[in-house]
Amino acid sequence: MKKSSKANENSRQSDRLRFSFFPGCSLKASGHENTLSLLKFCDSVNIELKELEDWNCCGSSSAHSVDRDVAEKLPMRNISLAPKGIPLMIACPSCLIRIKSMYLKIKGDETLKQEYEDLWGKPFDEDLEIIHFFEILNRVRIDDYIDRPKEKLKKLKVAPYYGCMLSMPPDLRFEKSYYGIMEKTLATLGADLISFGYGSRCCGTYLSVAKPQIAQKVVNEIISRAMEAGAECMVTACSMCHLNLEIRCSLENPIPILHFSELLSMALGAEDQKKWFPRHIVDPVPLLKKRGLLIS
Repeated sequence: MKKSSKANENSRQSDRLRFSFFPGCSLKASGHENTLSLLKFCDSVNIELKELEDWNCCGSSSAHSVDRDVAEKLPMRNISLAPKGIPLMIACPSCLIRIKSMYLKIKGDETLKQEYEDLWGKPFDEDLEIIHFFEILNRVRIDDYIDRPKEKLKKLKVAPYYGCMLSMPPDLRFEKSYYGIMEKTLATLGADLISFGYGSRCCGTYLSVAKPQIAQKVVNEIISRAMEAGAECMVTACSMCHLNLEIRCSLENPIPILHFSELLSMALGAEDQKKWFPRHIVDPVPLLKKRGLLIS
């Protein structure tokens, strides 16, 4: 029996999908619960993530509008850290835009490519695949890892919120669109999807710092529309959006905001939610217990 168990584990390890992983500042700081649940989900579906060693900020907050040179060098250095031969996975839509845009810019500019190679002392990887976390859901079948998937989220009324970054700027116009993937996945897991018309509205992004009163107005409108449509909670695709929706909401008794990775991990049987939920401003635990999604 032990020999068979060990053989199964060895087979599981050899079959693993492998990605390098750029978490970015939000997932490592304010959205740390997003990282914890994302790692748990990936492990549950036999995916190995290797975090880039000594990564730096991608420059998404302000560098690209303040200092062109810094805006180029920050994502360029992260690209140089990606190991050859495996895809680079990024969970933050804003980080994806900065790093993927820079990668395509280098790839199409021989002068910039030479500058990259001179700076980092290594050849530019023409074949590096840079993907968003959502792409994983096109590469694995969650159904293969869950018994009775339709029973997992127990008709939880969820309003999916993507934010605006996954719309992609013009230089990424040929990239894959991931709108609809949260609805498709959560429906597979038994959630009741709420359409409210504000799923791709901007949350205010960095105006939350510069002009918080504007972000508050935008956030209140987004959340109130979801509540009016009958949502019990919202689920986000972006850690920065999650932060804004929580800290800038001034509504009375707002609904909880969950990371997509949290719902995925819960459906796959994760048992360490106690590490995630205390980091939420609006506590999701009462709702999840009411729905029978948390036992204790």
